[in-house]
Amino acid sequence: MESIKSPFQGIINDLKGRKACYKQDWTSAIFSGCSILAPTTYIFFASALPIIAFGEQLVRDTDGSLSAVDTLASTAICGVIHSIFGGQPLLILGVAEPTVIMYTYLYNFCKGRPDIGKDQFLAWAGWVCVWTALMLVLLAIFNACTIINRFTRIAGELFGMLIAVLFMQEAIKGLIHEFKIPKGQNPSEEKYNFQWRYVNGLLGIIFAFGVLFSSLKIRRMRSSQFGPGWVRSFFADYGVPLVIVKWSAFTELVPDRVPAGVPRRLRIPSPSDSRLFRHGLVVQNMGSVPIEYILAAIIPAIMIAGLYFFDHSVSSQMAQQKEFNVKNPSAYHYDLLLLGIMTFLCGLLGIPPSNGLLPQSPMHTKSLAFLKKQFIQKRMAKKGKECIDQQGSNSEIYGKMQAVFVEMDKTSAPQASEELKDLKDAVLKFENVETGNRTLDLEKNLDAHLPVRVNEQRWSNLLQSILVGISILAVPIIKHIPTSVLWGYFAYMAIESLPGNQFWERIRMLFVPPARWYKVLAGAHASFVELVPQKIIAMFTLFQLVYLGICYAITWIPIGGILFPLPFFLLIIIRERVMPKLVHPEYLQELDARVYEEMYGNINHNRNIPGQSPSADESSEVGTDDDYEILDELTTSRGELKLRSAYRSGHQHQQIHRNGDLPR
Repeated sequence: MESIKSPFQGIINDLKGRKACYKQDWTSAIFSGCSILAPTTYIFFASALPIIAFGEQLVRDTDGSLSAVDTLASTAICGVIHSIFGGQPLLILGVAEPTVIMYTYLYNFCKGRPDIGKDQFLAWAGWVCVWTALMLVLLAIFNACTIINRFTRIAGELFGMLIAVLFMQEAIKGLIHEFKIPKGQNPSEEKYNFQWRYVNGLLGIIFAFGVLFSSLKIRRMRSSQFGPGWVRSFFADYGVPLVIVKWSAFTELVPDRVPAGVPRRLRIPSPSDSRLFRHGLVVQNMGSVPIEYILAAIIPAIMIAGLYFFDHSVSSQMAQQKEFNVKNPSAYHYDLLLLGIMTFLCGLLGIPPSNGLLPQSPMHTKSLAFLKKQFIQKRMAKKGKECIDQQGSNSEIYGKMQAVFVEMDKTSAPQASEELKDLKDAVLKFENVETGNRTLDLEKNLDAHLPVRVNEQRWSNLLQSILVGISILAVPIIKHIPTSVLWGYFAYMAIESLPGNQFWERIRMLFVPPARWYKVLAGAHASFVELVPQKIIAMFTLFQLVYLGICYAITWIPIGGILFPLPFFLLIIIRERVMPKLVHPEYLQELDARVYEEMYGNINHNRNIPGQSPSADESSEVGTDDDYEILDELTTSRGELKLRSAYRSGHQHQQIHRNGDLPR
């Protein structure tokens, strides 16, 4: 109630907070130079390809009233406005799947009523946008975004997992439709004969899985052991777009005897043929909509406003998760106000509105986090190696690197000391080692212990939005992309969004038997793995799985599917009132903490779960498994024993003579 009594307070606070760092948002990218193009290109493809697919869906569902040109135009216009005037520049905007569903419903509603008809569909949709914009503005004015602070990790993880499931669902549905005749097409055409539909489907599976596995592999190219560093970095940064181009080019190699349209490609009207460029603004037709329909537009507007309020705010929240160590303040209230203004503008233009996107927004932050960390890491490694060359002590080496971190990160020395504590321990543990043969792997220690930093700036968002706008002019080229390539990319986005989602990690733990739990403890793991009993972890995860199933089931309700945010608002009550009675508050805090500590593996391979003693059956199982595991570790695939020699420094190391004899 206090927030309602102080209208505009949230917007004012957001403006004050972002004003202090607005100049830095533009200047911080200068230090990155051309490196900023890597996350820009990456997020451009992550935004443009799904939006093109949603546009093709609108062509089918609205009988051509809307197309990919309209979805691209909306994404470009709203993206440019938000990147310049928005509060949180890490937030990526675009036309989302729920918007497509809602516009399909609006079209079918108009189509079934003679007094308004499908000819006035966009004019009536314009009124829906006007009412939606008004509601969003009121929500922003009366500080409704304060409820976002009550969304804990459990809600964010559920929503992120739901989006991943929906992307994977679209990929699977798309591949199934590759075997079918598209809606509104002539079944008598040769390319829709059974044998050619079968060939198209098989080619679609090949191209989709090719894009999926190639993208997953090339994205991790940076840690590969092959090739020089600059080659690996280039393919890790720009590899995914190159994969799209490569597999699209492969489809041009089909024999001439294959009919045109196999494999199936995107159906996008040229910009000159689209409604947006032929008929101009919709605002001139909005006055002809009957007054009763103008008032009736309030009903779908309430649904869309609730959807946008949740989707936009949660996308912004996930783009600035605690794990990213984002330093600049949030701007939920102001960004919601700006979203209302952009929704109003899109309604007048006759294009679907854009709002915050998942998983693109956290993907954008991750790409910028790696860029900033890599930039700082190189400077720290350079200074540390210079100190090694000068025979400096380990304390001096760490001091030099900390000074670089403080200078580049604009962090106070005490705060830097706290954040670099693990790095300091890793460097100083060599203090008692003989200096004659001292080896200090700076790159490895920096990569493992350097805290995450995000290059918070506006350029990558602005540039990718401009590229989306330019892609409208490249429609003749985009038409050559096979639809199956898009389905493979959808699957890639779903899988790429899973790492870092604690819910996903706990789902995998459900399949780990107690006898193998020591394997989890042996690797890097979250602190709750050691602090919370395994049964409590399993129960908490199963609850999330059931709730995820409920949310997913709601999306299958024809028009009620757009109400899927409601279970997430209900989750606030369940989290605050119900779950503390079922799970011990300390355990619940560990599992649902905003930030959790990552613990490194215990190499002593303790087989006992904390607080539990293994049964006789489990003990025998462990022993049997260990026998085979030890045997696998000691032998090659041909059954030969692996010869391993320990490294010894100085004159003590073994030397193998040319005649093959070992020294005696």
